[in-house]
Amino acid sequence: MKSCRQFYIDGKWVDPAEVRDFTVISPASEEAIATISLGSATDVDRAVAAAKRAFESYSETSPDERLRILRRIIEVYQSKLEQMAETISQEMGCPLSLARKAQAPAGLAHLMEIVRVLEHFKFEEAKGSTVMRKEPIGVCGLITPWNWPMNQIATKVAPALAAGCTMVLKPSELAPLSAYLFTQILDEAAVPAGVFNMVNGDGPTVGAAIASHPDVAMVSFTGSTRAGVAVAVAAAPTVKRVTQELGGKSANIILDDADFEKAVQLGVQECFRNSGQSCNAPTRMLVPRSRMDDAVVAAKKAADTTRVGDPSSEDTSLGPLASKAQFEKVQRLINQGITEGATLLAGGLGRPDGINKGYFVKPTVFGDVSNDMTIAREEIFGPVLCIIPYQDENDAVRIANDTPYGLSAFVSSGDRERARSVAKRIRSGNVHINSARIDFGSCFGGYKQSGNGREWGEAGLEEFLELKAIFGYESNR
Repeated sequence: MKSCRQFYIDGKWVDPAEVRDFTVISPASEEAIATISLGSATDVDRAVAAAKRAFESYSETSPDERLRILRRIIEVYQSKLEQMAETISQEMGCPLSLARKAQAPAGLAHLMEIVRVLEHFKFEEAKGSTVMRKEPIGVCGLITPWNWPMNQIATKVAPALAAGCTMVLKPSELAPLSAYLFTQILDEAAVPAGVFNMVNGDGPTVGAAIASHPDVAMVSFTGSTRAGVAVAVAAAPTVKRVTQELGGKSANIILDDADFEKAVQLGVQECFRNSGQSCNAPTRMLVPRSRMDDAVVAAKKAADTTRVGDPSSEDTSLGPLASKAQFEKVQRLINQGITEGATLLAGGLGRPDGINKGYFVKPTVFGDVSNDMTIAREEIFGPVLCIIPYQDENDAVRIANDTPYGLSAFVSSGDRERARSVAKRIRSGNVHINSARIDFGSCFGGYKQSGNGREWGEAGLEEFLELKAIFGYESNR
């Protein structure tokens, strides 16, 4: 069992101010795999102080200097890509194939994209006699979740480094091992002392201390909407910037002219990807009422052929949920769906047949779901799909927008122009047309209770910058 009790502060691995051991559990075996220490407000104070000192010099570095640092990080990250994939699979239970294909490479992709952006980014621009100058905002608190650990860490650390900010990272205590490895990567890449700091801990202690700290200028948070509200409340007295990427309940509108069986199959697969533990997962499949029977057959077939099992097996497509608490939550919501009268088409309560340990959930599909049911309103964060019928295109858009969330959406149609028209009417931060892949050069973030601010690419870099107007900078001639 690994011992990862130290924090990374001011360029050194240091002991916590107070030892508070926390056991990291493998979600596949329910066995202990590591021990970390949970930090305190004292540890946060030390990390913020180091970041504040480092900001004085790092904020004055040139874009070329920051590019050299980022390129060194990329080089080291590439050398540890397989180790990163294995670590993520072990700590949060995703299939090793997914960790290799998506989880670990996502962090690398964000680093490479921010290099591309920084190479051409204009930090100053003349507007008449005034210069508009973009400057690093200051010390940033970065609070990240367990479900896509490298994606979420890199999408915050990379733009913060590119902007000239310094930072304190609090990764999830449920999946902290990849963050340890990432920190080792930055240390090996010789990131200047104090620029990047990492303190493990839980939300109510370390997360709250970061959010409320008077020397933290910005908090970038990814997690549940409930936790996001707590971060915003803690940050409010110091009027710091807060960007949030929160929950989702994404609609997947399959129009009547789509390649129906293919669209349903892809929709099920995308919903179940990462065991349904993605904030943008298309968990509400909207189908024409006249095609409900076709959707039921196709969705049941896709669910029944989903391979659940050992994350290290090459043919596994669905691993366990990340924790016991998450398993119990998903079981409760599956039971709620049954109780409220939705038709259980596949899966259901309990572990899959033949599996007697680990936080594995049956791939579950509900039909005859109405949009006011609990399973259609709450973010389940598990492999649970709701199929909801609609009357016509306007009704589909109405149902899609009838949610407190607005992170993502999906539209399938045989007519691309029709799909574009529907996509523009959906109130969400991004929309996938015909299962289009994500674009790391675009932006990611939500409307409504899915958060505020944007991550990825140039939009993500802008979040870590303050805009200053210097009047009279140029001659008025």
